[in-house]
Amino acid sequence: MNPTISVIVPIYKVEKYLDKCINSIINQTYKNLEIILVDDGSPDKCPQICDEYSKKDGRIKVIHKPNGGLSDARNAGMKIASGEYISFIDSDDYVSDDFIETLYDVMKSEKSDIVECETIKFCDGEVAKAAQEEFNTLTVKTEEGLKMLIAENGFHQHVWNKLYRAEIVKGVYFEKGKLNEDEFWTYQIFGKAKKISKINKPMYYYLQQRSTSIMGNIFGMRRLDALEAKEQRQKYIEKYFPDVAVQSKIDLFGTCIFMCQSAMRFMEGNEKRKAVTIIKEQAGKCRLTRSELEKIQGKNRFWFGFANKFFVLCCKVRSVTGIGF
Repeated sequence: MNPTISVIVPIYKVEKYLDKCINSIINQTYKNLEIILVDDGSPDKCPQICDEYSKKDGRIKVIHKPNGGLSDARNAGMKIASGEYISFIDSDDYVSDDFIETLYDVMKSEKSDIVECETIKFCDGEVAKAAQEEFNTLTVKTEEGLKMLIAENGFHQHVWNKLYRAEIVKGVYFEKGKLNEDEFWTYQIFGKAKKISKINKPMYYYLQQRSTSIMGNIFGMRRLDALEAKEQRQKYIEKYFPDVAVQSKIDLFGTCIFMCQSAMRFMEGNEKRKAVTIIKEQAGKCRLTRSELEKIQGKNRFWFGFANKFFVLCCKVRSVTGIGF
């Protein structure tokens, strides 16, 4: 018999989208699933929808809990997950019928700990279509996977378009109350994986720019969570993967530049001043050496060098001219 795969779905105020999400999981070609629906204190009809599905399908377990946010809901699901493998699917998204089976087959054949697929982004009301391409698989070891993750080249921070071996995920919980919870979590899981695979097949359908979504909000103080996540990642990389530390540091400094110019462009008053101060302080901690600057290619070397000497002025110029947005 095939091993059990746990699918964790955090749910909050997605009544309009929930049926499509759950049905896409129920109808998977891979049948031995443990489907964990986590009602995160949703005030609409989501709790009742979850309960109705659990009556129809014995593979479904429902957790009803007070609202604690996305991270808290995922953590609650992980704590009861019993599968040998785990996948996370957000409740306003859906997946292709062969999502789980394809990822599992690749994981088995490549002996990987993580497998990621391509994502199809669509807006509400659109019909999402997947392009047909020749099926290809890329498998790399830990350090190369981290390099690709940092560069967002091949692998991405998203938690939800992947299948994980449960033993590398269990006990690594999501940071509660953070806007960029994926960025606090994913690098740690990549660091524990011996082999990571990527397939070019698009199977995860991601609903973007929903007005009530967390990420749909304008730039504000909570966006600085991403900077905190990358600062933590830098300390982790320096400790466990020093050969990747320079690349990670350059990425952190680049995030400082983008965050600062965004704060200057989209924020006002005391919050703007507070954000710029925090970002400037972080940029000072990760100032680049000459040899590190020389590793930067193209026009970015000029901007990083400019920011290295005159951080606030550089960010003002980029903010006014719209460079990088």
